[in-house]
Amino acid sequence: MDMGLSEIQQMLKNSAREFLAQECPLTLVRELEEDAQGYSEDLWRQVSNLGWTGIPFPEQYGGTGGSFLDLAVLVEEMGRALLPAPFFATVVLGGLTVLDAGSDEQKRDILTGVCAGTVRLTLALTEPSATTEAWGVETQASASGDGYSISGTKLFVPDAHAADTIIVAARTMPAGDDPEQGITLFLVPSSASGVAIEQVNTIGNERLCEIRLENVAVGADAVLGEVGGGWPVIERALARATTAHCVQMVGGADAVVDMTVEYVKQRTQFGRPVGSFQAVQHHCANMATDVEGARQVAYQAAWAISEGQPARREVAVAKAWCSGAYQRVCSLGHQCHGAIGFTMEHNLQLYTRRAKVQELSYGSVHDHKEIALQEIEAA
Repeated sequence: MDMGLSEIQQMLKNSAREFLAQECPLTLVRELEEDAQGYSEDLWRQVSNLGWTGIPFPEQYGGTGGSFLDLAVLVEEMGRALLPAPFFATVVLGGLTVLDAGSDEQKRDILTGVCAGTVRLTLALTEPSATTEAWGVETQASASGDGYSISGTKLFVPDAHAADTIIVAARTMPAGDDPEQGITLFLVPSSASGVAIEQVNTIGNERLCEIRLENVAVGADAVLGEVGGGWPVIERALARATTAHCVQMVGGADAVVDMTVEYVKQRTQFGRPVGSFQAVQHHCANMATDVEGARQVAYQAAWAISEGQPARREVAVAKAWCSGAYQRVCSLGHQCHGAIGFTMEHNLQLYTRRAKVQELSYGSVHDHKEIALQEIEAA
């Protein structure tokens, strides 16, 4: 595996950092935290016009034909800037799932809009159990006329309030002895009768939603993939989403390191910069080490997915390490900043709050360590 970026990837990284620094400063992030919508339509149009929403999709749908690794390079910069936009939900969770399992007609109708920035998607998987395992899917979809009637509750759905279409995981057959059997994915319009969406308050002010579905009627053409065969599609979607989260965490942690180093150079105590004290230097060195380690394992998982290789072990290792690394970087950042880093007026808390949310998303550190152990024992 070559860990270096290609010339095109480096250009994408540089241009993304420059654009986000100019158009998405942390002042805008703070402003949109207080906004009910949580994102700027103007910024979303700019992101779409740059072609970012089409990076991992074939040219026939208006995309650029890039790889998941190309997308990861961009997502890292979004994590660094804390981009407030439904990009992750639309492209990573929704668009790539449609590309993976959709029919030719579904891909044409939906992905063309995703690439153009006119269609927004999300994936509704988790329920009150909060697990991402198959046994947690209890929403029911029963045959009704020429289609299905869906009822149930979904929790922690990213940017569902902004989505035009929601990919809903529901049971079309009882779980029986194998909970992975009988799960089907449906394309449900967010405006459909019986769909109620409410935002959930979170520590990171991320736009996570609760979706209540009451006898929501959809046609047979709303099925994404095979009836009863949705779980393998979900597993692939979770691998991509988890890895993208890891790359986001790398970007956020890297920003915290830069912020901290700049602060300790300028902050003086006892007549000298606090960065000249050995203890503070050790903190900064440990932060930088954590970021580089996280970057290595996150990109190794992204590369494996991009190459179509089995990546269960790589994804588990990346999530287990990146979650802890981001927490440690923020903790040491606070120690270096002192009390000011804990104030809402300082930008460090923006990253610390999101680090906690991302640590718990798509499986805890314990869950992924267990998966990594299973993969090691099976090797």
